[in-house]
Amino acid sequence: MTFSVNILGCGSATPTARHLPSSQVINFREQLMMIDCGEGAQRQYRMMRLKFSRLNHIFISHLHGDHFFGLPGLLSTLALHEVGGTIVIHTFQQGVEYLRRTMDLFCSDTSFNIEYDVITPEHRVILDTKALTVETFPLKHRVPTVGFIFREKPKPRHIRPDMIAFHQVPVAQINAIREGADFMRPDGRIIPNALLTTDANPSLSYAYCSDTAFDPKIAEFLRGVDTIYHEATYLLDNAHKAAPRGHSTAAEAGQIAQAAGARRLILGHYSQAYTDDSLFAREAATTFNGEIIAATEGLTIDLL
Repeated sequence: MTFSVNILGCGSATPTARHLPSSQVINFREQLMMIDCGEGAQRQYRMMRLKFSRLNHIFISHLHGDHFFGLPGLLSTLALHEVGGTIVIHTFQQGVEYLRRTMDLFCSDTSFNIEYDVITPEHRVILDTKALTVETFPLKHRVPTVGFIFREKPKPRHIRPDMIAFHQVPVAQINAIREGADFMRPDGRIIPNALLTTDANPSLSYAYCSDTAFDPKIAEFLRGVDTIYHEATYLLDNAHKAAPRGHSTAAEAGQIAQAAGARRLILGHYSQAYTDDSLFAREAATTFNGEIIAATEGLTIDLL
């Protein structure tokens, strides 16, 4: 089943000839969820042939323009395309007020319903579905900012058809056995689930950390997450700029991923001062020994 990350923008502050501001789209079992929406996000969304009709949640990490300015335009485009259903926007209270005023002024009649979920800079679950949870956790930036963790819930176990047939398990009980139940035969004998199934595929998880200064406490929230996206605005040559501006270096991003025990680190939110993105991956490799990916627009990463 699909669980992937689409990079729409991975630059910082302003659009440049090389990068767009922050935006990503999570594809979870063909349902799309956007994280941040900088300028140019909707154009990149279309370039990557993502479907407007499958977008149902938008998560805004904080209210800086390079993470937010693309959202009114995207919502207007969705209305022009007569997208139906409901879109839930998870953002801070000031973001809700701004969007309501903007939509009332420019796009008061939409074909879809907008619901607002007010978030705060704390650690809590903000979305809980049958197969996935999304939680926030506080980041260390110049304005209230959160990261997001997407956790796939435990998957059903794999049925052993030979043992199901041997013990004559009724079809009506198959789903319960997938979920871990034992089987009671008509004669009262209990057949343990371990004889009827094999282990489920591992559940996957993804964390989004942008923007933030280096903070060891972040690793505590991320412990056990498979893949981490962590901002890497600067390299060590500009480390003196990072903390005062609420940002991190690539080496610090690697430290967080290493401390969290992740197996993959994705870097982004690059400063426009740099023209070679491979330098970020090279620096992060000095502090993180897992897989490292330097994000770029148009990249799709399968979280396997």
